[in-house]
Amino acid sequence: MKKISLIFLLGLMACHSAPAQMPSATDRVDKPPFNLDEVQKRHFLFFWELANPVNFQVPDRYPTDNFSSIAATGFGLSAYLVGAERGWITRAQAVERVQKTLECLKNLPQGPDASGVAGYRGWFYHFLNTQTGLRYKTVELSSIDTGLLMAGILSCMTYFDQNNPTEEAIRQTSDFLFRRVEFDWFLNEQNRLSMGWFPERDGFLSAEWHGYNEAMILNIMALGSPTHPVPAKNWQKWCDTYFRAEFQGQDYVNFGPLFGHQYSHCWIDFRGIQDPYMQKAGFDYFENSRRATLAQRQYAIKNPGKFNGYGPNIWGLTAGDGPDAEVLHEGKNIFCPGYSARGVAIDYQEDDGTIAPTAAISSLPFVPEFCLPTLEAMWNRWPVGKYGFFDGYNETFTETSRSPNAQPGFPFWVDKDYLGIDQGPIVLMMENYRSGFLWDLMKRNPYIVQGLKRAGFTGGWLAQTDIAKRTQALSFTEGENVKINPSIPIDPQGFFQRSIYKDKTGNSLPYQLMTPWQKAPSHQSTATNYPLVIFLHGSGERGTENHEQMNNGVFAFCEKWMLEQHPHYLLVPQCPPDIRWGGSNKDWQTLYQADPTVPGRMVLELAKKMLREHPDIDPDRVYITGLSMGGFGTFDLLARSPDLFAAGLPLCGGGDPVYADKIKNIPLWVFHGSLDDVVNPRCSRQIVAALEKLGGNVKYTEYSTMHHDIWNVTYYNPAVLEWLFAQHK
Repeated sequence: MKKISLIFLLGLMACHSAPAQMPSATDRVDKPPFNLDEVQKRHFLFFWELANPVNFQVPDRYPTDNFSSIAATGFGLSAYLVGAERGWITRAQAVERVQKTLECLKNLPQGPDASGVAGYRGWFYHFLNTQTGLRYKTVELSSIDTGLLMAGILSCMTYFDQNNPTEEAIRQTSDFLFRRVEFDWFLNEQNRLSMGWFPERDGFLSAEWHGYNEAMILNIMALGSPTHPVPAKNWQKWCDTYFRAEFQGQDYVNFGPLFGHQYSHCWIDFRGIQDPYMQKAGFDYFENSRRATLAQRQYAIKNPGKFNGYGPNIWGLTAGDGPDAEVLHEGKNIFCPGYSARGVAIDYQEDDGTIAPTAAISSLPFVPEFCLPTLEAMWNRWPVGKYGFFDGYNETFTETSRSPNAQPGFPFWVDKDYLGIDQGPIVLMMENYRSGFLWDLMKRNPYIVQGLKRAGFTGGWLAQTDIAKRTQALSFTEGENVKINPSIPIDPQGFFQRSIYKDKTGNSLPYQLMTPWQKAPSHQSTATNYPLVIFLHGSGERGTENHEQMNNGVFAFCEKWMLEQHPHYLLVPQCPPDIRWGGSNKDWQTLYQADPTVPGRMVLELAKKMLREHPDIDPDRVYITGLSMGGFGTFDLLARSPDLFAAGLPLCGGGDPVYADKIKNIPLWVFHGSLDDVVNPRCSRQIVAALEKLGGNVKYTEYSTMHHDIWNVTYYNPAVLEWLFAQHK
């Protein structure tokens, strides 16, 4: 599975594959004619009836019961409020359940030990033992799952506002639990929150929370903490890596699985309020989620995978269960993973025919005109159980005996389990569609309001909110002087912004751009000029998803010593399939054509665009490097625009010696492996020989014991990069 920013899946994927029990026949129940109340109540009962009777933690899944999930417990806490509002339980019952749940969370031991605790520094472990409430095996201390728990806790803090000892105790315990979370301890040098921590190696995950995904709610709470806030620039750093692009006719900030467009909206009403990014974009996060939902529906209508059942009223891809087995489809064996983050976007395609009902249902507030008919169609079409929809359905997968987690007795795959983190959004988002209850509730929570304010949100309901009055009873520390945690490793992917360059004729060139680390803000004057490095990938990384080009060698330029000693811009475009950067034909005879390839031409245009848009780029220090196909492309583009570049670093490529005179004055360091059986070393040798004959400024290194993959040993050699950054026109 491709890496995506949700990656609280790290623990989920490790544990969801555990052997499971088969549900009893009584869990399949007859269903009455479709009505919203029946659907919502059944999913509510998952939390009300299945929470552990001793510690009140909600199981991760049912009927499989291996551990509880703190995120599911967070959803459950808010679901109890919905149940009270709907009259499914009384307020007194909700008070009792919430108070016991919160008291248990408060009393569970916290500490740095690897076992015998439930959390540390206010954070909780991803999964807890169902019976004891303590850490399950070796799962991580999870930032996003703790965040979802805290969102549920804050909803209870706001809802139970009556002046009696019990509700006062709920407010106090909720406040204690939230204030105890040390958000700043998870803050890395990029001013972003790490995804997790493990006590066994006293180590944080390098994976960090940068946009766009489900962690909006986490960052807003971190900004709103009265005790351990993160700096306001955390939000800008979160937004820096958004990837806005058009997909299925919709222009929006992309994220593949729909849960990333839903989780934060369970609690926060983003209608009409905008941060600086959305102000510039001209719409809000609610509209962004609406467009993402429409794009998924349109994808299902087109159904490029030709899966059974997909259509206008049967659709929806998100994280959830699948058959965990192969299916023969369209003449190919397709593996359908067990738990997986299915989804589609411009940069993400994970679809095996498995539909998760929570995907469409939890988008009900965004596109009710399409989601409501889909909900009704799924209810009428698919089997359901005591707790509503099972987690996944795959009508293409018909050999159900081959799946370890299929319910028997159906003509296609039906999951045997319900999942808490998929049940929760159904309950909460159905309620937001029906009444706006949770949205209106959280508008009164001072920590949410404070977090939105510090993130720079304005307009909409915030404009009608007396923020000073809402937060006056609380003492907030602005958090601008918070020290980052240097023990958190840096996530190199977090340095890059993704975008798409389009030329005048409509051709597209995806690219990622790294700006200088910790450069001065644009409103501050600076005399610093930074070099620009253009990195051309090899043929195996061609595509349109704008991430494959990062696979080989790129992150050598993101090593901390590089970022500190040689801050620079790094431009990494992606060549479309079946085209080349230029410089060679299929039999590796290097040829210089009169006209550049389309992506080669666009790289040069994009480089000049960068120089115009970033005046702090030093035009005398523009460098180009590339490997394999990118090595050929490096020679090709150097010859086409020699005045642009200060140096070139081609790896395992080659240039046409006939045109060596075009680049003889550009400093070059050429690399190849003597045993390269992909690109013959003579491709580099002949251009180097031609340059040397002309007195060119060229160095050549040939690794006598290496084959084609020389990029790591080259790019991670400090001497090579020191040489590159020392070059000037």
